[in-house]
Amino acid sequence: MDAALESFVTRATGAGGVERVERIQTLWGGYGRLLRAHLRGGTRAALIVKHVIAPPATSLGHRRKLRSYRVEQAFYARYAERCPSGARVAAHLGQAHEHDSFVLLLEDLDAAGFSRRMRDPRGAELDVCLGWLAAFHAAFLHTAPEDLWEEGSYWHLATRPEELAAIAGTALHARAPENDRRLRDARHRTLIHGDAKPANFCFRADGRAVAAVDFQYVGGGTGMRDVAYLLHGLPSGEATRALDVYFARLRASISKEIDVGAVESEWRALYPVAVEDFERFVAGWRG
Repeated sequence: MDAALESFVTRATGAGGVERVERIQTLWGGYGRLLRAHLRGGTRAALIVKHVIAPPATSLGHRRKLRSYRVEQAFYARYAERCPSGARVAAHLGQAHEHDSFVLLLEDLDAAGFSRRMRDPRGAELDVCLGWLAAFHAAFLHTAPEDLWEEGSYWHLATRPEELAAIAGTALHARAPENDRRLRDARHRTLIHGDAKPANFCFRADGRAVAAVDFQYVGGGTGMRDVAYLLHGLPSGEATRALDVYFARLRASISKEIDVGAVESEWRALYPVAVEDFERFVAGWRG
């Protein structure tokens, strides 16, 4: 950690200094690094530093990544505090942005008790993730995605022209515009996580609670985009059971002022649409 970054961390946290730094991982595509900084003094023993240093590039994918980091900073600055206890996220501790460099300071969820990771949650552990999504979607139902992606998720049709071209002549290609229209035109829209894969859920040691990370693709949409993504690859029977769990949690989370039956009816009808929409992306990406 260089002197400028260390100074920013200590000013933001009130710590006396940084004792040591662990590299957790390199960010996707070599766009920076995720660090754990152990602090001396102050109120926190450690925090997470997401440090983005974008390489020079001009491609559509590069521009999408840069915007994703701006979106993530906006989420933590404007929306994270509105997440209910059932949709736990890391506390936002500070951020900076200059040109194509981003710094985001976050609570260390491992230190907060969410230190367990699961590559393929099933049964009760999967249900906990579905409960997180239901609580998140309920909390932001009918919320406009200001400063976020107008359409959340990294695979929606407008952002993936190359992948669509790769499956030209297929049924998935032919149905893609209509599937996309139906998802975008949903009456009951919310904020979606946009990258709700198991790796982005941090489990408590007993597996009975989770917190979520990585909000680069948070934005507007139907909750079915997140659910279809999380359940991708499950056998149909398990997916059907999981979908019922999600809607049970959603009904318990939605405000009484909202017609939960209307939301569930619309979203259940859109679930297979969201499944096929994600399959369209996967087929083009693999192709």
